Amino acid sequence: MEATTIGSQELMQIEDKYGAHNYHPLPVVLAKGEGVYVWDVEGKQYFDFLSAYSAVNQGHCHPKIIDALKSQAKTLTLTSRAFYNDMLGPYEKYVAEYFDYDKVLPINSGVEAVETALKLCRKWAYEKKGVEQYKAKIIFAGGNFHGRTLAVISASEDPDSTTGFGPYMPGMEVIPYDDLEALEVALKDPNTAGFIVEPIQGEAGVKVPSDGYLKGAYDLCKKYNALFIADEVQTGIARTGRLLATCGNCSCEKSCGHQPEVKPDILVLGKAISGGVFPVSAVLANDDIMLCIKPGEHGSTFGGNPLACAVAKAALEVIEDEGLSENAMSLGKVFRDRMTALVEKSNLVSLVRGKGLLNAIVINDTEDSKTAWNICVALKENGLLAKPTHGNIIRFAPPLVINEEQLHECCDIIEKTILEYVL
Repeated sequence: MEATTIGSQELMQIEDKYGAHNYHPLPVVLAKGEGVYVWDVEGKQYFDFLSAYSAVNQGHCHPKIIDALKSQAKTLTLTSRAFYNDMLGPYEKYVAEYFDYDKVLPINSGVEAVETALKLCRKWAYEKKGVEQYKAKIIFAGGNFHGRTLAVISASEDPDSTTGFGPYMPGMEVIPYDDLEALEVALKDPNTAGFIVEPIQGEAGVKVPSDGYLKGAYDLCKKYNALFIADEVQTGIARTGRLLATCGNCSCEKSCGHQPEVKPDILVLGKAISGGVFPVSAVLANDDIMLCIKPGEHGSTFGGNPLACAVAKAALEVIEDEGLSENAMSLGKVFRDRMTALVEKSNLVSLVRGKGLLNAIVINDTEDSKTAWNICVALKENGLLAKPTHGNIIRFAPPLVINEEQLHECCDIIEKTILEYVL
């Protein structure tokens, strides 16, 4: 790859001077991506083990998705929803049938989709459940990460997301994650509209719930007439070895998740629904819920634009055509086996957890230490990019197009880096 004329250090300095300081990236400046690889501006190649927080499940610059982008970009990009366009209806039909729901509400970013789901849940509570106006309550699982808008940080327990941004939105209740007893107590409030949960908590450090938790939560929501909302922005689109980590009681085999007989009342998708090529997200529900929202009550200028429709359809076709769910399932086991063996060799790694190709290792250190960050910097030097979360946890989520040979090469890099690391 031909390197740019501006070097990494200068580019980082420019960003530091002119950009807001709301991120703390690893010191690497990327200029190209293809499949499981990215290259920095000096031309050094790396394995990408973050996948843009699971947005690039189909690999960087997948040719089918890029071709769809280029073809549609030359034809029509945006009409707004003031008019019909020839891409939206066919896309909505494709997505609704793909995930086995009556309707889809197309939107742009993951947090926009979450906000949409929360509004839809409240509207359903007033129109269908009979909750007194403006009394609706939505339950959140502790340790959640649904984005950083004012609504969702109102239910966050992360001080980095909340400190200095109050007052917070009312109508939110936070209960412990993976705790059915606490959920049932909260659901007994007749004003409860719904329960929103990540099937696996990614940002919290790839926390996988107990067997039966999602099914139990779903059943409790049915018992107390509340909506079960699954935020699958990160876990969805084949990342955990299934198309969805939930959604098991539909007739479509490809939608069967890890928990049988769980089909969310509202399903929230984002990130890899576009293969990381264009901002696309979606909220899916059946008619009795979705039709609670009427014209003028919710929308987005860019939501459902022709370019997004073309890209997302191609991205979903790639998942199915290339068997990426199956690849994530089989290689995820290989990865966890390799990392579990590393626990026996190193006193730095205390725990491995995950499903499919969404995994993490817990560094045997305190959350406020810099060990995990320093290991990620060392991994970068050895040709692999990953990022810590919650201080002492390193998340590993490569593009799902990775093959077994590449995965073992990456495990070798991780093992070598950790075994050579000096505190």
